[in-house]
Amino acid sequence: MSLLSRSRRMLLMLVVATACTSKASAADESASDYMLPSGTIQPGRAPGMKVQLIRDGDAKEYAVIFATGDEAFSGLMEFAEKYHVTSGHFTAIGALSSATLGWFDLEKKMYRKVPIKEQVEVLSMVGDFALYKDKPALHTHMVVGHRDGTAAGGHVFEAIVSPTLEVFVTVDPIPLNKKLNPEIGLTLIDPETK
Repeated sequence: MSLLSRSRRMLLMLVVATACTSKASAADESASDYMLPSGTIQPGRAPGMKVQLIRDGDAKEYAVIFATGDEAFSGLMEFAEKYHVTSGHFTAIGALSSATLGWFDLEKKMYRKVPIKEQVEVLSMVGDFALYKDKPALHTHMVVGHRDGTAAGGHVFEAIVSPTLEVFVTVDPIPLNKKLNPEIGLTLIDPETK
C-alpha cells in the first residue's frame, strides 16, 4: 500500500471516528444538558431568609433578604406560600456563588441548562407570582455578570446566594392564574382563567 493510500485511509478513519464521537457526544449532551420546565422545589433551602413588610395597603410590598448559602428560588416559593401570594411581581440585585439558569428550546419543549459555577453579580432579577392549580407558582429570569464583565442570563432554576440577594416584592390584591399551554409545554398566565 502506498504512502498516499495509507494517508487517505487514515484520514477516512479519522473522519468516521470524529463523526461517531460527535454524534455520541451530542446524544450525551442532549440528555444531560436539558431539563423539564416543571420540577419539585425542595423546601427549607433558605434558612437565612428574612422578610419585612415595607408598605401595607391593597398592594403590599416586602423586602425579602437572602443570606450566604440560601437558595433563592425555593426561598421565594416558601415566601409565597407563607404570605398567601396569589399575584405579584419582584425585582432583585445581589450576588451568587453558583446558579442554574435555562434557555427554553421550543422544539424540545425543555430548558437547556446554563450552569454558572463561579461568584457572579446579579445584575437584574425579575419575576412574577401567580396561581397554578390553586398553589403559588413562580416565574423568574436573571442576568448575572462575570468577573470579566461578560453576562449570562435565563430562566432561574437554582440560585445560591453569596453574600446577599435583596428582593423587593409587590403583592397585588387581585389573583392571577396560570394555565398549561400544551402546544409549548409551559404554564402561562391567563387573565381569563379564574
